Amino acid sequence: MKRVKTSELVPGMVTATDVFNYSQQLILPKGMILNDRTITKLAFYSIIFVNVEDPSENDALEETPYEPSYYERIRTCPEFVQFRKEFETDVANFKSAMNDVVEKGAPLDISKLMNYTLNILDVDSTSPNVFDMLHIMREYDDSTYVHSMNVALICNVFARWLHMSEEEIRLATISGLLHDIGKTQIPDAIIKKPGKLTDDEYNIVKTHPREGYRLLRNSHLHPSVLNAVLMHHERCDGTGYPSGLQRDEIDTFGKMVAIADVYDAMTSARIYRGPLCPFKAIALFESEGLQRYDTRFIMTFLENVVNTYLLNKVRLNNGVVGKIIFINRDRYSAPTVQTDHGFLDLSLHPDISIEALV
Repeated sequence: MKRVKTSELVPGMVTATDVFNYSQQLILPKGMILNDRTITKLAFYSIIFVNVEDPSENDALEETPYEPSYYERIRTCPEFVQFRKEFETDVANFKSAMNDVVEKGAPLDISKLMNYTLNILDVDSTSPNVFDMLHIMREYDDSTYVHSMNVALICNVFARWLHMSEEEIRLATISGLLHDIGKTQIPDAIIKKPGKLTDDEYNIVKTHPREGYRLLRNSHLHPSVLNAVLMHHERCDGTGYPSGLQRDEIDTFGKMVAIADVYDAMTSARIYRGPLCPFKAIALFESEGLQRYDTRFIMTFLENVVNTYLLNKVRLNNGVVGKIIFINRDRYSAPTVQTDHGFLDLSLHPDISIEALV
């Protein structure tokens, strides 16, 4: 083991110990093969020195060639390069169009907004999937507009998983695109605050569904889209806001956006953590109570997200690497994994979980 300045790290080095920031939050685990992204992350958190494996102490390190991670392989594929270019262009156009609506009172052109979203989907291919490509672009705190575009794309795919009609798919996509527009009425100092919000600040944030509804109510939108904007923080068990609605009181698209919104938030980077692995996000859905969401919708969503990773290699929290070979319908976050030591049904081992896709 040797101590190296962060500025002198190079891709391929391996962390010899866990790396923590000054608040004792884990930044990188022991055994992590460094790449450009993780080295940049260390610099972002002002880590000055890192303990790395010394090749002279471990000949095996020299014998093991560097293998790009799952997301690194996607990052270099032509489909992602094109996807990212189209995504950034269309988010900028979407932001400009919505600023005209909010600040100048311009009419809402739904067809134009839909085109921005569909342009992105047009460059998508079956492999890699849109969830993976969005996940790669989450190395920073998402702005309202980036998050809204993410949710629109997720809702578009989600609606297809639910076998909805083309018109319903369109309405679901628009609902996702416009769901957070009310946040434009919340002060930036609150929306972009890096620390925990005070109770008063959180109560201000909770006004954004009503603010969004107010901004859009005269735009001749479909009533279900307006309801989705107003209801996307409502929960089927009555614990949501702004009205504490339950089950059938919540619009269909409001229920869909609620799931897409939470999933995107969990798998996006935050100042206090990197983007969560999809399986950790799914585990949070399961642990926080699936009864908060419409049963048909949440189960369809989680099943299809998990199925996109069938036969993928994953790293477990005990360091073991394996391949997902079977999805457990009773616990989607805990599939059966084939390792060098045999088959491991994670649903029978609550202390073992999927840490990352490799």
